[in-house]
Amino acid sequence: MEIKNKNIGFVLTGSFCTFHKVIPQIMKMKELEANVLPIMSENSYTMDTKFGKANDFIKEIEEICKNKIMHTIQECETIGPKHLTDIMVVAPASGNTISKLAYDIIDTPATMAVKSHLRNDLPVVIAPSTNNGLGSNMTSIANLINRRNYYFVPFRQDNPLTKPRSIVFDFDYIVPTIESALDGKQIEPILL
Repeated sequence: MEIKNKNIGFVLTGSFCTFHKVIPQIMKMKELEANVLPIMSENSYTMDTKFGKANDFIKEIEEICKNKIMHTIQECETIGPKHLTDIMVVAPASGNTISKLAYDIIDTPATMAVKSHLRNDLPVVIAPSTNNGLGSNMTSIANLINRRNYYFVPFRQDNPLTKPRSIVFDFDYIVPTIESALDGKQIEPILL
């Protein structure tokens, strides 16, 4: 299904090293005429890192989306009751966020956005980016793969020599995964 005119909740969590590759995908969604509702975890909204300053990312994302970023639990709780989204995307989805979702720990804006969205029985796309994806985070990934309404952007090992447990999603598959999830299908293969 095309994403034109779809309301896409787009959550960024703390895998800061991927932001420079994720933001062009948000721009692509806007070019395809989707309405993108940006959401950031508390850490991604407030932390400056070696990958960039939080305020610079905020400004760029809000300018692209033409929407203010939701970044509090209170704001994100309204997503489901107000039917603000047709699909929710978590990209990057940190290992911390993936594990919290797998065990229904709802204590961040990111996890609240997903929980609130899911109350309407709608799809959630997870784009994993974690240094421990082939370690203890794998049980959480498997948990979500086996749940209804969760779809994964295809992923692979990040750098097997220096980070043997690290995984990262393929950025070019974000939009195709969204389109497939809107049709109720997991894009294949999940592992690249």
